[in-house]
Amino acid sequence: MTDRFYPHWVAATAVLLVMTLLYAPFALAGRGEALALIYLFGPAYMLHQLEEHAGDRFRAYANRRVFGGREALSKATVLWVNLPGVWGLNLAALYAALGFGPGWGLAAPYLAVVNAVAHCGVALRFREYNPGLATALGLFFPLGFHALGAVPATLTQHLVGLGVAVAIHAAIVIPVLRQLRRAPAQQLAA
Repeated sequence: MTDRFYPHWVAATAVLLVMTLLYAPFALAGRGEALALIYLFGPAYMLHQLEEHAGDRFRAYANRRVFGGREALSKATVLWVNLPGVWGLNLAALYAALGFGPGWGLAAPYLAVVNAVAHCGVALRFREYNPGLATALGLFFPLGFHALGAVPATLTQHLVGLGVAVAIHAAIVIPVLRQLRRAPAQQLAA
């Protein structure tokens, strides 16, 4: 299934990005700024994924540069991280904000900010651009910090949102480490 779907998921993301933005005025009518901000993290992340994953750029970059030429980030992991992981978390955050109050949706902006910090860390470590860095700097930081300041929330809601975002990023490491242990000597073709 991965081999059939993987080549097309970025194109599907582009279509979904346009559709979520076109539906936004209807979905958000009368719901207020806080809910609109939580909603916008879905399409914001999709735009980020287009920069990151078009042409398999992020996976190729991470395997070549971050993991020293080893196939640590598989196609299946990329799909699991981005579709149920990122899209699922953003959707769950939107439903939590809608059902229980905007502060319960803060996992969405925290996920974006934590991701932006990770992209910056890689850029500083290797002193170069990495796929996703531009939207991390130009979109995730400004939108994320604006949402974290504008969405009314308790300290508990902030801590839960941050905790969920950090846990999602930590969960990404598990399949990558597992893959590294499976084939530590396997080298990518140059």
